[in-house]
Amino acid sequence: MENIFFDYRTELIATLATLVVLLVLRFIFEKAIRKVGKISDLNRARTLLIIKYVSIAITIIGVVALTLIWGVNIKDLGLIFSSVFAVIGVALFAQWSIISNITAGVILFFSFPYKIGDRIRIMDKDIADKEANYETYLIEDIKAYHMYLRKDNGELLTYPNNLLLQKAVALIDATKEIKGE
Repeated sequence: MENIFFDYRTELIATLATLVVLLVLRFIFEKAIRKVGKISDLNRARTLLIIKYVSIAITIIGVVALTLIWGVNIKDLGLIFSSVFAVIGVALFAQWSIISNITAGVILFFSFPYKIGDRIRIMDKDIADKEANYETYLIEDIKAYHMYLRKDNGELLTYPNNLLLQKAVALIDATKEIKGE
């Protein structure tokens, strides 16, 4: 048993250092995301969703780093990964819109100037009426894939996040209706 620790001491030390670095990075990113969420007055659920995405990315980076530290044969690993990614690629090709909406959800978290309770107008001819009048919507919730928008007549519209990045969006009334101002 003592020989195992002696033979692999470099790998064990590198593994321990990698785990410590990854935990510190996760802590720093989580703290930064929570701060951005608090400063921007964003919904707690959105903040937790972005923290989850960052944790998954850090975990993937950690697995890759540990694989390199322990000297897994890259040729064998490359064959396995290429096969797995080929299957996943074919499966995800049909689901490109989901990935697009998740990516848009992350972008909207950091750069979307509107929040839940704001009244907006989306300049989208597909949802405008016949006279090309654009309705206003109340943002009820922002999810990973879509937004819930409430029309004045009470109708609920589910609008994909990726379209919010592609269409012009105008702020009509910032949280006045919700707060009763």
